[in-house]
Amino acid sequence: MAAASGEGPEPEPGPELAMEPEPEAEPEPEPDPDPEAALAAELSARRSAEARRLVLSPRRLSGPLPAGLAQWFPALEVLDVSGTGLAEMGAELLSLPCLHTLLAKNNRLGGPGSLPKGLGQAPLARSLRVLNLSGNRFSEVPPALLQLRGLRSLSLGGNRLHGIPPDIQELQSLEFLYLGGNFITAIPPELAKLPSLRYLVLCDNKIQSIPPQLAQLHSLRSLSLHNNLLTYLPREILNLVHLEELSLRGNPLVVRFVRDLTYNPPSLQELAGRTVKTRNVPYTPSDLPDSLVRYLSLASNCPNPKCGGVYFDSCVRQIKFVDFCGKYRLPLMHYLCSPECSSPYSSASQSSTSQSESDSEDEASVAAHRMQKVLLG
Repeated sequence: MAAASGEGPEPEPGPELAMEPEPEAEPEPEPDPDPEAALAAELSARRSAEARRLVLSPRRLSGPLPAGLAQWFPALEVLDVSGTGLAEMGAELLSLPCLHTLLAKNNRLGGPGSLPKGLGQAPLARSLRVLNLSGNRFSEVPPALLQLRGLRSLSLGGNRLHGIPPDIQELQSLEFLYLGGNFITAIPPELAKLPSLRYLVLCDNKIQSIPPQLAQLHSLRSLSLHNNLLTYLPREILNLVHLEELSLRGNPLVVRFVRDLTYNPPSLQELAGRTVKTRNVPYTPSDLPDSLVRYLSLASNCPNPKCGGVYFDSCVRQIKFVDFCGKYRLPLMHYLCSPECSSPYSSASQSSTSQSESDSEDEASVAAHRMQKVLLG
């Protein structure tokens, strides 16, 4: 036997205690980089002395264009910052002497300081040809824009404009003016002093009348006035001899014309009066009451010489389409004695094509169709 030692037996090893490691603290998320700083870094990396066009990808910016843009892209001619959220352009814009096209649609421009001071005195005022500021927050046309004398195209659609400043006449080189989708109520006569204007878009506003001076826009090719509050057109509009497109749909004058195509049948008194006048039934004042004598004296002749009819209270107000340039029919109101009657076009303004059409077409059946085609789109 082995001698017992003074030490007790070694204890059997027990199960090890599983010590769970303390969880590591999750790293705090890094804050999003400053969008203006990120843009500056991106542009600096893309710098090019030969680049002519620069398009910034949509992002949420608040500050102006980054300083250094003109240094990185000294030859820039086209700059597109649409949809970037810009609320101000910044002074860097003035350092782009070659820029001729600036697109800044769908941003937040319109508040104080949106455009840099000194815009009208910078080289940009002479070089810029195309400026698109549609979809922003301008409540008036910025006076600085009226100093950009080299502008040929200006777009301010979808803003909050309530008027057109008379000084718009200062933009003597303007060929395209887009002011649709605002709250404009009137057109200043000074707008007619733009000799080069070819395209004028004033749709989707609250315009109630067209100044006759607009007929002085002898270069005008297209005039968009749909979805306004127009109730009539000035006769002077016939002087726009080069006009190829005129959009009038969605105006009260069109709605009224459509409504007036509905014909109220004449009364028995009117039918009798028409018979007396058209068949030359003889009568003397002593044969009829004074009221009927006065009534018969109010007969109006139908303008169609092939008709020879008359009307009193019941007439059909329809549209007389006056052709000019062989391309366009202008709608003017005229009066007919019945829906079956037709009136010839004005001989002074109709083309040979329209004449052949009027000879071969039944005007009573195509009047509504023409009106829909010309006025409603």
